[in-house]
Amino acid sequence: MVEQSNWLQPLRGDWLARLDETVIDTPGPVVFAAHSLGCILVAAWAAVSRHTHRVRGALLVAPGDTESPALNNRLPGWSPIVRQALPFESILVGSQNDPFCTHERALGLARDWGARWLDLGAAGHINADSSLGDWPVGHALLQTLLKD
Repeated sequence: MVEQSNWLQPLRGDWLARLDETVIDTPGPVVFAAHSLGCILVAAWAAVSRHTHRVRGALLVAPGDTESPALNNRLPGWSPIVRQALPFESILVGSQNDPFCTHERALGLARDWGARWLDLGAAGHINADSSLGDWPVGHALLQTLLKD
C-alpha cells in the first residue's frame, strides 16, 4: 500500500517519488493495483523509474482522464498522460459510463500502455458506488498477475 500525502491536491512529483520509494523498499516483486489517478501515476512512474524491473504486473482500474477539462483544472500537473507502453504486464479495466474517463479514452490508454483491455460494461467509476461488493472479478485478475 502506498501512503500518499495530500489527497486533495496531489502533486505529481511528490507522488512519483513516494511510489518509487515504496517499490524500492518492498522486498520481492511488486504487483500494482491502481485506481483512477493511480493508473496515471503508474504510467508516469514507469516512464521515469529505474526500478520497473521489480514490477511483475499492474491491474489498472478506471483511469482518470487528467487531460479532460473537468479533471485537468482540478489536477494541474497531471497532463499530459504518459502514453508509452508499460514495461510489465498490465490489465486495464474500464467502464462504458465512467464520469471521469470515456470508454474510448480508456480503451486508447489500454492500447498505448500495451495493457489487456477488459470492458466492465456500465459500471460507473468502478468503485464502492458501482455495487460490485468484494469484486471477485478484480480479485481473479489480480491473481493472474501474482502468479509466476
